Amino acid sequence: MEQEKIINEISNLPPDAQRQVVDFIAFLKTRYRRSREEKRSRRTNLVNEPFIGIWKDREDMKDSGMWLRNIRKKEWCGTS
Repeated sequence: MEQEKIINEISNLPPDAQRQVVDFIAFLKTRYRRSREEKRSRRTNLVNEPFIGIWKDREDMKDSGMWLRNIRKKEWCGTS
């Protein structure tokens, strides 16, 4: 819905209904603010995850692009 149409619809409501609309908007704002905050709090800091850096000592993976090309070449072309 266009904002102007929504404003017009609200303006045509009786005062009690307009107050209910304002209350409902306040409710929606708190509800969606809370859900955004919950999503943020559920995020994991990847730096502290045990899998980060598991291949840091592998010499064959220093150049990940070359490593991937070699793996694909072995798998797709059957060469070593």
